[in-house]
Amino acid sequence: MTDASNLQDNEDAIRLAKRVAAIVPCSRADAERYIAGGWVSVDGAVAEDPAARVTPEQQVVLLAGATAEEPLPVTILLHKPAGVGTTDALASLGADSLVEGGQGGQRFLKRHLHKLTLATPLETAASGLVVFTQDWRVQRKLLEDSIRIEQEYVVEVSGAILEGGLERLNAGGRAGATLKASWQSEARLRFAGKGILPGQIERLCLGVGLTVKSLRRLRVGRLALSGLEPGRWRYLGEYERF
Repeated sequence: MTDASNLQDNEDAIRLAKRVAAIVPCSRADAERYIAGGWVSVDGAVAEDPAARVTPEQQVVLLAGATAEEPLPVTILLHKPAGVGTTDALASLGADSLVEGGQGGQRFLKRHLHKLTLATPLETAASGLVVFTQDWRVQRKLLEDSIRIEQEYVVEVSGAILEGGLERLNAGGRAGATLKASWQSEARLRFAGKGILPGQIERLCLGVGLTVKSLRRLRVGRLALSGLEPGRWRYLGEYERF
């Protein structure tokens, strides 16, 4: 193709939102919402940028079931692998790591991976359930009201616990929040409590003569890690609550 032809193509290209508004037809604002919601395809591929430019030769289609409503904010549940920081874990999210059947009524959109807030901090060395959200209501519940949300952990430990150590662990919760520790095996402890902070369990264990070998968060509120392999994620379902 000649340079002149390329120039002609560029001159003929228009904003995708303008093209959608013409073919539906609808207002430009509705066209932008259709695109942002993932309801428009260009040459068979979903396009999410209203400002993208398309040529007259490209096939632009409004998909079946399209709605011009603004996409709702999403919440994501991730099984963070041990040794991976939450920033790197967030960067690894994508369509390829979404667990099969984990849409929760959502259609995957690239915009779901932007403007996410970490609502459940977790140590880099630890693994387990981590929650990222675009929803300020979920953010407020899990961060500001964390003292009311129970978490559950399983901890592999080594060493000999001091006399009365289990009682000391059970007394190690934050003010106004209970913490329950129990043995699952000779080298494994289960912790369940509200308002547990990063580093808290390791400090408590060290204080009674135990060294933490691994730490995994199994549950946040009502929602458990079950069904998620390390590095995999799913959407919070419409009717799920913490």
